[in-house]
Amino acid sequence: MTEEAATPVVPAPATSSPAGVPALRIRGLRKSFGQKVAVDDLDLEVPAGSFYGLVGPNGAGKTTTLSMATGLLRPDAGTIEVLGTDVWRDTVKAKSLVGVLSDGVALFDRLTGEQLVTYHGLLNGMDRETVAQRTNDLLELLDLKSAGGTLVVDYSAGMTKKIALACALVHAPRLLVLDEPFESVDPVSAANIRDILAGYVRGGGTVIVSSHSMDLVQRMCDHVAVIGAGRLLAAGTTDEVRAGSTLEDRFVELVGGRQHNEGPAWLRTS
Repeated sequence: MTEEAATPVVPAPATSSPAGVPALRIRGLRKSFGQKVAVDDLDLEVPAGSFYGLVGPNGAGKTTTLSMATGLLRPDAGTIEVLGTDVWRDTVKAKSLVGVLSDGVALFDRLTGEQLVTYHGLLNGMDRETVAQRTNDLLELLDLKSAGGTLVVDYSAGMTKKIALACALVHAPRLLVLDEPFESVDPVSAANIRDILAGYVRGGGTVIVSSHSMDLVQRMCDHVAVIGAGRLLAAGTTDEVRAGSTLEDRFVELVGGRQHNEGPAWLRTS
């Protein structure tokens, strides 16, 4: 009788977070593009071990903030620390602590899915045996095992999101930063991904997720921050921020812009 294969699990963060040190600390962050101020003197603190939602309208500065926080975009001013490490003074160490899924960033899509995840593991200094085992586990977890030998350029949008998530997880980062991770992902895959992320947090990791889905953030996240026009409008536990309302209603109240009208008469057909 053969021994039953072990159920694959997401790689656990390598070490626990130091007591009292936040997973992410941002102070006085600022970024402009020409005359456009994208992030305006932003302060934000993400507790270690939290499942943190970052929400805001289009153009609020969410992606710009996360890009600076993960070493992808240099700020004009301010400081960013990941688990006590200054991102722009010790970039190599800071990046080793973070796994990133960036919305719209191109992948090396002429590699197969298996090759792409392996490449990311090797870039992070892991040995080939560990990389091979983790790549196999992640492809199985994300239901990509049968597509592991397919070029990423031939993946659907949802499959591309999932392989990008595998790349972010392979080195077992202590902080996982996900920009719109559920966009184009089917409901079954989205539920599986939520389970994987919940297990990652239970194992000692921290997740920051940016999403336009207020319902998803309210159900999934224990902390949330609302950003508008590059500034922090509210932050705290999800219950504190929504203040007895739904997160969507509270979001609309904070950012404004809702128009209570039914549109022009020509849209009504009866």
